[in-house]
Amino acid sequence: MTAKKERKLTDAEIRRLETFNATCDELASQGYKRVGLEVGILFANIVAIVAVIVLFFALLPLFSMAHPEAEISLSLGGFFAVIVVFLVLIVVHELIHGLTWSFYAPRGFKDIEFGIMRDSFTPYCTCSAPLQRGAYITGALMPLIILGILPIVIAFVIGYVPLLYIGIFMTVSAAGDVLIVLKVLRYKTTASDVLLYDHPTEAGSVIFER
Repeated sequence: MTAKKERKLTDAEIRRLETFNATCDELASQGYKRVGLEVGILFANIVAIVAVIVLFFALLPLFSMAHPEAEISLSLGGFFAVIVVFLVLIVVHELIHGLTWSFYAPRGFKDIEFGIMRDSFTPYCTCSAPLQRGAYITGALMPLIILGILPIVIAFVIGYVPLLYIGIFMTVSAAGDVLIVLKVLRYKTTASDVLLYDHPTEAGSVIFER
């Protein structure tokens, strides 16, 4: 069996990994225990595909019941408009991560970095400082709330179909964030001091506890 080929890291990832390892060593010297909670990109993408199918089959009939006069299907032009808005909001999604985490990070926005994983073409935002559990979870879920759940709710209230589609797509785009938060919430600990640290090269986080 051949060993799994490791992807080539970017210069920014190498630099963040060096900072990450130095911080891990410092936290270990302070008595923290390290537990990895990384999430596979492939698994996250599979969950996203399943989620989009489930959401469309669940929400479109409910929307039709709430607004029987509305045309559920999009025209070709409307579909492309939704896709363009979606691509723009992917960038906004990462900005919301960064802005939220910057409120809690020791150096503010200086601790926030953005980039794209070249092998999976996945955009990301990462915080280069450990955060308290609540702060980390808040930053991880904020794009889902603002760009996914809120547009869906508004679409149901005003009966605007394109907004419903955008809300669904943006909810699905947060599948990886939800998986990360679920891993954090499922991890049980009796430690009174818990920090979460974004992994610099993988999707997910590392818990430090003592």
